[in-house]
Amino acid sequence: MNKLLISGATTMLTLAGAAHAQSSVTLYGLIDAGVTYTNSQINPTGAGHSNWELKSGPVQYSRWGLRGAEDLGAGLKAIFNLENGFNLNNGQNTSSNRIFNRQAYVGLSSRDYGVLTFGRQTDDMVDFVGPLSLTGTEYGGTHFAHPFDIDNLNDSFQINNAVKYQSPDFAGFKLGAMYGFSNQAGGFSNNRAYSLGMSYMWGPLNFGAGFLQLNSDAQTPAQLNANGAVTDTSGSSLQGVLTSNAVPLGVLSSRQQTWGAGVNYAFGPAVAGFVYTQTNLTQLFQTGLSTHFQNFEGNLRYALTPAVELSAAYTYTRASALAGGSNPHWNQVSAMAGYSFTRRTDVYVQGVWQGVSAGSGSPLGVAWINGVTAPSSTSNQVEATVGLRHRF
Repeated sequence: MNKLLISGATTMLTLAGAAHAQSSVTLYGLIDAGVTYTNSQINPTGAGHSNWELKSGPVQYSRWGLRGAEDLGAGLKAIFNLENGFNLNNGQNTSSNRIFNRQAYVGLSSRDYGVLTFGRQTDDMVDFVGPLSLTGTEYGGTHFAHPFDIDNLNDSFQINNAVKYQSPDFAGFKLGAMYGFSNQAGGFSNNRAYSLGMSYMWGPLNFGAGFLQLNSDAQTPAQLNANGAVTDTSGSSLQGVLTSNAVPLGVLSSRQQTWGAGVNYAFGPAVAGFVYTQTNLTQLFQTGLSTHFQNFEGNLRYALTPAVELSAAYTYTRASALAGGSNPHWNQVSAMAGYSFTRRTDVYVQGVWQGVSAGSGSPLGVAWINGVTAPSSTSNQVEATVGLRHRF
């Protein structure tokens, strides 16, 4: 009898363990802090001064999150991800009215048919082109972003109300699509978003392409559909230069179209890449004024040793004039060196120089490195950061 009881108890414990193994929840996060020097920033009086700052997320935004999966059988899983971005300096959320301000979604994952998710999510420019640019990776990040992160490769904003699909891997090919609803009766296209993406990996070659479109009827931030697809940004947005409001300029245009492609090629300990993106803004503030930005980025990563990683990028950006005058253009040179104590903890030093040339009186005539608190008082800006990063 005792043997039967022991055998039964053992069987129940085994089954309970197997059932538990079918469902999992993981706590994860990344904490990035650094001391940043900038040679010139505009202060409240309008004058330019150098600045020393303690920055949260100089390379990658500090965050924590929960992700989970439940095995439903036949290769199907229920999945979720809740991710919060926070400011390490003061402990506050990076968005004042959201707990899970970076990602919040639930969905189904199929081994044979791909992944379908619902909620606040990244777009396909972030997913498919961002990893090929140093700004979209741990090897460059926030300060390496193209001017104003106008193409969103550094994930400055996410898409609300989004339905998103990513295909399984087909012999190296992957496809993606996303639609973010406006959630407004009688305003189906008023602050909506949709995107497409694809990637191909073959040996040392990695190629990706993406497209993102935003639509809105708003002429001012106060008129923005606050329940729509895009409502805030954590980057140094072009909107911030023109009107001192931290919302993407695309949602104050009748249409923003961003598309791009990139390629990486690995050879030995090095990875070389090239990325091109273009953003077209149509009818800014519904005035009929339009412009477009083009970014050309060349980048290189080199593993000097298993613990030491070097990276550098050069970005040339040009834009059409907003209203007469010459067409502004930017040159940006970025470099970074990192040393890993372990797989989870590293220290780094990085620097960025940005120079801009624009017509006299142009609001785009001052430099502004992404992630730096304020633009320069001149057409040049330099930042240098020493930082510490930990993952858990």
